[in-house]
Amino acid sequence: MKTEFVSVEIEKHIAVVEMHRPPVNALNLQFLEELLFVFDALAADEGARAVILTGHGNIFSAGGDLKDPMGGLDVAHDTHRLRVASEVFFRVLSCPKPTIAAINGPAIGGGLVLVASCDILIASENAFLALPEVAQGLLGGARHAMRFLGHSLTRRMILTGHRVSAAELYRRGAIEKCVPRDRLVAEAREIASEIATKDPSVLQLAKRALNDTEEMSLRDGYAYEEGLVVNCLAQMRKRARRTGAVANDDDA
Repeated sequence: MKTEFVSVEIEKHIAVVEMHRPPVNALNLQFLEELLFVFDALAADEGARAVILTGHGNIFSAGGDLKDPMGGLDVAHDTHRLRVASEVFFRVLSCPKPTIAAINGPAIGGGLVLVASCDILIASENAFLALPEVAQGLLGGARHAMRFLGHSLTRRMILTGHRVSAAELYRRGAIEKCVPRDRLVAEAREIASEIATKDPSVLQLAKRALNDTEEMSLRDGYAYEEGLVVNCLAQMRKRARRTGAVANDDDA
């Protein structure tokens, strides 16, 4: 699968999604719509069990395209682009296939939000995260950043433009790995390969549990998970009955 700015290769149930809009993978409206299309397609593709999202070259994404300014046309244009961007981020977050961000370089503004929307994060040593919107008279990314960076660091980043290196992110436990650039995708593939060996239906329920319980209380979250466990057990019984039926047919 390939669009103008996004390519997808699926091998051994692992989909590698590479963003390629030189020079910095800036997110204009067309690019956002293409990402939306790609993640819709992957959600429905039974051949993909895990997804790796990365950028081409040494930049993950510099965020919104400053050459396509939000105020360039009118309020309706601004609102539409923001809505499409929001839909992309939540489509990545809600993708039924576990998603790994292989952060190959700077992830700035909307690029950071893409990172925050993924399930597992690893980064190359040249990568950093930043939210510089305030310096440009804009806002964005605060709530997504708080999900994995915490209260104080998120506020420092937004209020000062502070950049956080991959090494610092790893030290804080915000990402799983900090690796040399030439090892990044291979390391992401190792994690994706582990995921791809699991039952796809159970993976989807597990991701649903992770997403849906994030804002719940401990009691409500556990009760919700219990319902999903009942679903898993029902699926196991169905598989066992089917297997038994096949065995009986063979015996006959």
